[in-house]
Order: sequence, then structure tokens, then C-alpha cells
Amino acid sequence: MAQNIYRQRIEALRGLMRERGWDAVVLGGGDPHGSEYPAARWKQVEWLTGFTGEAGDVVVTMDHAGLWTDTRYFIQANKQLAGTGVVLHKTRVPEQMLIPEWLSQSSCPANAGHLPTVAVDGLCQSVGFIDEIRAAFDGCVKIVSEPDLLDALWSDRPAIPREPVYTIPDEVTGESRAQKLAWLRGVMAERHCDAILLTALDEIAWLLNVRGGDVAYNPVVISYLLVTREKAFWYILKDDFYTGSGKVYHEVANEGVITCLYDDVGTVLSKLGQMGVHRIGMDPSTLNYHLRSMVEPEVDVVYGPSPVALRKAVKNAVEIDGMVRWHVEDGVAMEKYLYWLEQNLGQTDEHTAADRLQAFRAEIDGYRGDSFETISAWGPGAALPHYVTPKEHAPKIEARGLYLVDSGGQFFGGTTDITRTVPCGPCTELEREDYTLVLKGHIALSMAVFPAGTPGCRVDALAREPLWRYKRNFGHGTGHGVGSFLNVHEGPQDIRQNLNPQPLVPGMVVSIEPGIYREGLHGVRHENLVVVRELETNEFGTWLGFEPLTLCHYDTSILVRNLLNREEMDWLNAYNERVYQTLAPRLPADMAAWLRDKTQAI
Repeated sequence: MAQNIYRQRIEALRGLMRERGWDAVVLGGGDPHGSEYPAARWKQVEWLTGFTGEAGDVVVTMDHAGLWTDTRYFIQANKQLAGTGVVLHKTRVPEQMLIPEWLSQSSCPANAGHLPTVAVDGLCQSVGFIDEIRAAFDGCVKIVSEPDLLDALWSDRPAIPREPVYTIPDEVTGESRAQKLAWLRGVMAERHCDAILLTALDEIAWLLNVRGGDVAYNPVVISYLLVTREKAFWYILKDDFYTGSGKVYHEVANEGVITCLYDDVGTVLSKLGQMGVHRIGMDPSTLNYHLRSMVEPEVDVVYGPSPVALRKAVKNAVEIDGMVRWHVEDGVAMEKYLYWLEQNLGQTDEHTAADRLQAFRAEIDGYRGDSFETISAWGPGAALPHYVTPKEHAPKIEARGLYLVDSGGQFFGGTTDITRTVPCGPCTELEREDYTLVLKGHIALSMAVFPAGTPGCRVDALAREPLWRYKRNFGHGTGHGVGSFLNVHEGPQDIRQNLNPQPLVPGMVVSIEPGIYREGLHGVRHENLVVVRELETNEFGTWLGFEPLTLCHYDTSILVRNLLNREEMDWLNAYNERVYQTLAPRLPADMAAWLRDKTQAI
């Protein structure tokens, strides 16, 4: 059985723990850059346990192996961990006990007579997380940082990717790298810093106006960037950069960006004083523990959120125009796909359908791949918010019930992310009711008007209230930030119940995606991307709202209409009419006629 492989790997790790005197090992699901989606090399949790979700951390002691993950992955984790001996620890639930607290209660053998020793892969754990562990033990714990600690066991571990790098022009980004570097140095001066270290891959790509293919679905380049008052040092793993060849090398060099060996970043941090750097800014949420330990003691480290994250999240006019343009193109692909799907219900399966959707997007000039792995799920599969569509023996999409497709594309100047739940034929009353209530919540938030300075956590309830009224809920966030030809998930903004104080700012792009999931039955999610817009300023302040970017119709055929009020119907009718007027001229006549029927007012 495949599960035995994971049991064997965990026992091999325990053997390593005995040799080295470790009481516990903590492995995170990220990479040295704090990425949500790591390259294959850093999928340590998957290798050790078989769990494939994007959010998961593992603790192994001599008598326990546990996986910590959130509500999006409970069903998936229970299935994938069955038979492995790994216990699911649930997070984002009222009774949660997070890893630091659990370790402080469980990791030290009774009467052992020594400080509990917790080993971590310091390259893949943030400074902030290690500080939380120390705090849980009141400092009475020994942290051992062992970079790449699984190397001793993982014989065929993938190498760090070395995919090609390319630049994107100012007419796509709206701002040159020289302008961005000048802005960042201005922030450094305000913070009285001699340098700042950027570790988040999307921040580096945005700042330098470069893209790559080192991480699946995310057009980023594995690297670090050290910016001083006069120079910028780019630590990158690309052979042509070291030899001084290649177009990108010369482009960035002409603007004072010096390329360096990726592995040399730690050495440089240990000699910052020699570079005249006595005060350096670092973001503890993405800075890995190993790099922090390399900074020479004489240097003052200023912790705080990276200023690049917020600046990147607030799109300029050129970036917004690009997002608008590519959402039109994406809408055409989506409508072609939904038309094709309707013609093939009962004759196709989830994986074939996902491939067909990708083929429609691939017809677009400027398409650079998907923005994440497509979730193509009929019936019970859709009850898993992050369902992985099987490549073999994929379930058939039957001509009944509900089918959920969550997908997106990367384009040369924009990123898309859309979910549609499609009635495939006769639906149960429960399916119709869930479908309607989720759409009602989606519309309520889409219509929201709120004062400037409002964070996403304060409008999250608008999408949930229609479900709460019927005592239903969903466990994931309602919305996340989206990059411009960058990561499909970005911060610092979001729309969720967590108390994130970051206000929603005009120019930010976020998703609106409430849902409902019934294990073994069905799942519903309706998702658009929207841009935050300024609506009006009056004596009460400045007022903001959302403008939809996504263009693809909502199927009204199974709505329980008495659950919608007139204002919600008007919004839905206006949105569907906008979809038709924008996309129909771009579609073949038969598809345009079909779309006209789908977008008739209710």
C-alpha cells in the first residue's frame, strides 16, 4: 500500500532524530521565500505524508506524527492521511491548538532532564514562526536549524529550478524598475535603513519587472534581492547570469542591479558591516530563520512588513487596464468552454473538461499558462474546496446535479481567477437552495459601499449573512488579493473573518468567492475578481465599492427566485447583460445566440 511508504519515511525520520538527539521535528509546507506555492524541491510535507494541499505543516515526535491544516483541506486530509499514522490537527476552528502550543505540551519526554530540542529546516521556517515556538516554551527550548534536513532521507529530491528569466516592458507594468527602486530607497530613508532584503518571490519579480517559470503557475524567479542606498544585489540561480551573457543580465545591469550567486546571500548577510550597512529592514513573515541567523550581530535588524507588498497590491492605471483587457479575453474562453460543456454533458469527465478549458485559453495570444491547477469537480468532488482533479479514472460529468470549475490564466499583463458552478440538468431542492444562497451572498458583497479605511474583515460578513440566516457557512476566506501577471494569491489585503487590519484601497484587485460544501453531495462557489474603486467623497468621507473584472454569465435556470430580492435580481440582470454585450460580438453566431438565452433577465 502507498500509505506504507509514508509510514516508512516517518520512521526513517525518527531514526535521524535518535541519532541527533531531537525530540521533535517541524516541517513547513513553504520554501525559503515564504511562498504559498513552492517548487517541487520544497514539497516536504507531501513527500513525508502524502498530503498535497497547499497549506500544511507537520510535527513528528517519537510517538506522534501530526499534520496541521485549515478548514479548506479537512476532507482531503482525512482521505490522504488514512493509513499513514499521521493525525489531522484542525486549524481555523474554535478548539484549535496550534503547533507552538502543542509542542510546548507534548515534545519533551517526561523527566528527560534537558531542554526540549526542536529541529526545523531553517530555510523553510519564518523568523516569526520560530519566535512563536520560543514564546510557547517561555524561551526554555533548544531550536536546531538544519537546512535541507530531509536531504539525508530524500534520495531523489528535485533540484532548485533554473527556468529562463525575461523582462516585461514599462508599457505593461506602468512603471520602470528604476522608478520602483527609487521609490523603495525613499522608503528606506524614511525608516532610516541602509538596506532592505526582499525574500518574497513575487515582490522581487514586481520590483525588477521580471518574470520566470521556477514555480508552477506563478511566473516568478527563485532569488533574493538586497537593495542598498546605491546598489541592488540580485542573488539568483541562473548560469547565464554568472557568465554575463543574456539579454536580462545586461538590462538589469544597466540600471545598477548586480547579479550574484544564489547561495552567497547568507555569506553577504554575515558581512553587511563591510558594505556600510548597519541597519537593515526585513519582513519576518517571509524571512527564513536560517538567513536571519546569518546576519552579523552588530547590524540592527528592523522588522516590519515589506513595503513592496502593499505598493504591488495597489495597481496603477496601466495594470488595471491590462487586467480589464485580459478578463475580456478570458471571458470569451470561459463562454466557449461552458457552451462546449453543455454539448458534452454525460459524455466527458472532469479531467478531459479541464484540459478542454486550458485549450480554449491557449488560443489567446498572450496566454502564458494557467494561474493555478484547475479544479474541475462534479457532484461530491466539488465538496472539497481544493479538490484535485484525478488524471486517471476521473469521474464523469453527469447530466444532472452541479459541476464546479475554478480556474484562471496568466497573461502578458494580467491574471485571472474565476469560479462558476454549473447546473448540469435536474437538481435537488437542496442544490438549488445552496446555489441561490451562495449567489445571494456574492451579490451582497459585490454591491457593497463602504468608507475608505475599511479592512476586508469588516465586509466579509456581507457575503456570509444570507447563508448564516439559514444556518449555513463556509470555512475558507471570502476573498484574496490577485497579482498583475503575478501570483494568483497576494496580500496584504484579503476578505475573511481573520482580523487583518489592512484597509481595502482603490486599485486593489480582490476575489469575491463565497461557497458552501456538503461532504458526499455537492459544492457551490461563485467567484469574480473585482477592483476596488473610489465612488464618491462627501461630508461623511470617501466611499469605495467594487467593480467586477470577471466577465462570464451566471446561470439563472435553477435559482430559487423567492430567495432573491428585487435589488439582487437587478444586479444579476445588469451583470449578465454586460457579459452578453461585451462578449457576444467576440463569439461565433451559435454561441452568441446561446449566450443570449443564458443571460435573459429574470
